[in-house]
Parts: sequence; C-alpha cells; structure tokens
Amino acid sequence: MSARHDLKVAAWDANMQLQQDGLVIQTFGNVSAFDPAEGLFAIKPSGVPYAHLKPTDMVVVDLDGRVVEGSRRPSSDTKTHAVLYKGIPNIRGVAHTHSTHAVAWAQAQRSIPLLGTTHADQLPASIPVTPLLSDSAIQGDYEEETGKLILKTLDALPQPHPQMILVGGHGPFTWGSTPMQAVLNSGVLEEIARMALLTLQINPNIAPLKDSLVQKHFQRKHGSGAYYGQK
Repeated sequence: MSARHDLKVAAWDANMQLQQDGLVIQTFGNVSAFDPAEGLFAIKPSGVPYAHLKPTDMVVVDLDGRVVEGSRRPSSDTKTHAVLYKGIPNIRGVAHTHSTHAVAWAQAQRSIPLLGTTHADQLPASIPVTPLLSDSAIQGDYEEETGKLILKTLDALPQPHPQMILVGGHGPFTWGSTPMQAVLNSGVLEEIARMALLTLQINPNIAPLKDSLVQKHFQRKHGSGAYYGQK
C-alpha cells in the first residue's frame, strides 16, 4: 500500500473514533493525519455523514490547503489544520469537535480553570481560550486566521504549551503526536470542561487547585521522573 493510502486510513480511523467517543453530532467535527516527510495531510471531507465515510473518501491536501488527491471537497477547517501543522512542532494529528461542554466554555469566552487532579494530569495550567477574531479576520481568510489566532494565543503562554485550546465563540481544537492522540485529547478536554462546570455549580467560590498538588500530578505523568503507566 502507498503512503497516501496509509495516511487516509489513519485519518479515517481517527474520525471514526471521534464519533464512537460521542464527541461529534451530525457531520460536525473533523480529524486530520499528517505526514511530515511528504508535507501532506489527509482530512475528513466536508459535510459527509460519519456513517457513510470510507477511507477512500479522505482528502489529501498540502500545507497550503490544495487538494492533491481525492474527489470530495475537504473539511471547511482544512486551512486551520494546515496552520497548526506549520506552527506547532512534531504534531501528526489535529482534531476539532463541537462537543457540548467544551463548546459551552468557548462560547462563554472563558478559559477552563485548573480545579482538580484530572485536569492537572494533562496540563499544569488553565485550558486557554482565544479572544474572538477581529471583523477583518472574519471577513478575510477565516479558517487560516483561526489557525493564526490559535498560534498567537499559544505563543503568549508559558511552557509547557497545551495540546488543546478553545477558540472563543467557536469550539475546541486539539492535537497530538498521532491522529488518535489528538482524538484522545478531545475526549479529555470534554471531560475536564464538564467536571469544571459541575464543580463551579456545586461551589462557585472554589479556588484553583494548589500548586503542590498540580505539580505532583503533572510531573508523575510527564516529568523526567514520571512513573505513571508502564515502561
């Protein structure tokens, strides 16, 4: 099989997982799979129901968003994915959903505060939200400008940078070392968003989790002496 065939299969598998995990409704959402050696990525076609998708339906595009293989129109978010691949080192997959709780925080234009260890296991900081796009960006190359806004927001944050973000008024984008990792991050983000909402409903005055507990949970999973999981 060709490298492009494998890329399409990887994108299709990840899109199917997005639906199986309950992170998308109707035709909303998409995942792409990137091959840095070729400078190409495969992405879900626009507006096609998940139940009808086949690996051969995936559209292969270059980093300028030009279709190089496929008979369908690629996702309307293709240029956003392209900007992220060009701007974030070492990622191989990008996912976008309209999952309920993550979208609610994005629509509220609020970052998700770090309130518990489930969140700290993934990121030792709030999950960021971008500002709303300017009118000129909306009226210009909207999807490309969305990607640029994500990168600008990330650049203003301390390290380590998150693998997830909320686009203000829109919804979540996640990424990872593989397309499936991007999907996993979408699922984790949705659960963190739901947990934070419930926590603030129970106790609107809850303070962020204390730093010693945040660092313990993040470092035991991601630090130089990490001991979570198997070797």
